[in-house]
Amino acid sequence: MNRTVAVLGPGAVGGSLAARLSHAGIHTICVTHAEAAGLIALAGLVVESRDGTLTARVEVAEQLVRPVGLLLVTVKAPMLEEAIQRIDPAVVSEGVVVPLLNGLEHMETLRARFGDRVAAGTISHFQAYRAGRVQIIEATPSPVITIASERLPRGDVEAVAELLRQANLDVRIGQNERRVLWHKLARIAPLAAATAASGRTVGELRDDPVWRPRLEYGIAETCAVAQADGVGLRASAQWAIIDEMADETTTSAARDVAAGRHSELDAILGAVLRAADRLDVPCPTLTELAAAAGLR
Repeated sequence: MNRTVAVLGPGAVGGSLAARLSHAGIHTICVTHAEAAGLIALAGLVVESRDGTLTARVEVAEQLVRPVGLLLVTVKAPMLEEAIQRIDPAVVSEGVVVPLLNGLEHMETLRARFGDRVAAGTISHFQAYRAGRVQIIEATPSPVITIASERLPRGDVEAVAELLRQANLDVRIGQNERRVLWHKLARIAPLAAATAASGRTVGELRDDPVWRPRLEYGIAETCAVAQADGVGLRASAQWAIIDEMADETTTSAARDVAAGRHSELDAILGAVLRAADRLDVPCPTLTELAAAAGLR
């Protein structure tokens, strides 16, 4: 396997992963727009975590034209279609594309450009944000990355997992693509809407006598939609994960809404509601949350 990794969209999550990979001796290329590429080329990537400060120098490019073994797609959903134009499909014709986006519908967009070289992926138990142009703060320990594919040879998926593990990442291979995507979406959809609508942290929502039931109902509804889509999930297991989150945890959608930026709410909660309409699953709480967050 080609051991070069490209990261499309070196923001907080992508930049953190790029720094970890580079520090592990893996040739890493950050693919981004001209301004960000210039800053990263000049100052590198600086990641502050509980383990200390990590500074990494990585290759940068505005267009990826050389073959890579792995392409990590870490842009946010609203920027996806524009961002993938920076990648020549030929450079991943023998590699693997792993998107670490929330939602469901991005898989179709990516496969339209890269074909069957796309595997489903998620990153969870992780919160990172930018504190400066090149400085990234990791607010949680090392993330968990889960990947799965029914279209790629098992050996290709295992090779990707092993490459990422060399950067001390917890990488798991899931049962199938739909389960990998729904397992995170079942909790992140109501959480993203609730944090965006309320401006509160996860800890505040858990302790609130009004918001906690809303989250519980919302998670139950997303699990019902997942079930109708062929993925059995237990709402109690999803809530158990939320109960383990640090009190100060929020979501990137909430931070974007608060800052007046284009958020991922449509790609996250909107995708669940569109699936619910298609599968004829009632979701009154999620619909209410969508309206409260300004989505509907």
